[in-house]
Amino acid sequence: MATVELSGISKFYGAVHALKDVSLTVADGAFVVFVGPSGCGKSTLLRAIAGLESIDDGQIRIADRDVTRLEPADRGLSMVFQSYALYPHMSVRANMEFGMKVNKVPPEERTRKVEEAARILQLTDYLDRKPGQLSGGQRQRVAIGRSIVKDPKVFLFDEPLSNLDAKLRVQMRVELEALHKELNATMIYVTHDQVEAMTMADQIVVLNDGRVEQVGAPMELYHTPKTEFVAGFIGSPAMNILPAASSVAASLSLDPAATSFGIRPEHITLTAPATGTLDMKISVKEQLGGESYLYLSAEDGTRLVVKTLGEDASAPGQTVGLHLPADRIHQFAADGVTLSNGS
Repeated sequence: MATVELSGISKFYGAVHALKDVSLTVADGAFVVFVGPSGCGKSTLLRAIAGLESIDDGQIRIADRDVTRLEPADRGLSMVFQSYALYPHMSVRANMEFGMKVNKVPPEERTRKVEEAARILQLTDYLDRKPGQLSGGQRQRVAIGRSIVKDPKVFLFDEPLSNLDAKLRVQMRVELEALHKELNATMIYVTHDQVEAMTMADQIVVLNDGRVEQVGAPMELYHTPKTEFVAGFIGSPAMNILPAASSVAASLSLDPAATSFGIRPEHITLTAPATGTLDMKISVKEQLGGESYLYLSAEDGTRLVVKTLGEDASAPGQTVGLHLPADRIHQFAADGVTLSNGS
């Protein structure tokens, strides 16, 4: 276990400035998730920590040791990739102990570590199977087990669940959270999926265009985003963000400095027509069992998404009233900085 400290990290690929003065501290034992859109720099930052990418400026410290110029093998880290990278001709046991064998770890210690990792990951009954005899989730657990036996100071995960189907992703999220609690290890996890970030992280680092937009606990980012980008990125479905000049805004008392405002779909309530903040027509309704999403449009083309109960009886083509509570409105300045957050 170890603290990871990044100070002024910059990275260029030719003229492209991929990481821009990134400074960040990952606490000992924390589960931190880097999240952001494609090209934001999250995987580049993870690879820089791992030593797989050199940096052009800044310092990386792990367990209070400067590792900026050290080789990957000397940093005390272990990385799990999107591809499992298992040897298909080797058994699960052989895959998990291969690195230790190369490093001349005694056989008794190799056996002990493999069996302990297998117990933690529920792989004991599969140690003699080949990767081709395993499910995708089991193969990913083998890759994680290969990391555990190294006793790393920090675990790094680069979109490890992307190749799994939806049901397996949910199952593996739960297993990774349980693994974190059992090992009490420092983990840094990269994903483009903000649902993964919200459900797994102690702290989320939102990256945008090579910069850190905001760092905080999941619900802190959800309720008090510091920028319009964070407000629109965190949450599923996304926050409704509209220009201050829209027809919806005309019915609200907004800060004159606001050029846009937002409200989350679950904070809008349906009313009878002409009795709420404004009226809109339902274009599409998505029923998902316990909840429904209504996609609404106004005459000027303004669109909103509203989250309702699954039993909601409204239908496409119907005009409904909407109530947008003032204390749920987020307002943003021209530079994207939040002026006020809905409570």
